[in-house]
Amino acid sequence: MYPRLRDLREDNNLTQVELARLLHIDQRTYSNYETGTRGVPVEVFIRLARFYQTSVDYLLGETDEPQRYPSSSR
Repeated sequence: MYPRLRDLREDNNLTQVELARLLHIDQRTYSNYETGTRGVPVEVFIRLARFYQTSVDYLLGETDEPQRYPSSSR
């Protein structure tokens, strides 16, 4: 369901175990995210986008542009 999650992980030479550890979740949970068996919480998408330095829209496949959006001034 989210092929970009797997592609980005593999492009960065990470295993599911390593990425799950970085996200502080179980490897099985992360595997379920990649396959679409389990929905990905918004917080996890945000953490992944920050980790990969891309946008959530890119992770979701809504855009083919991997560049992050400029940060908003808060």
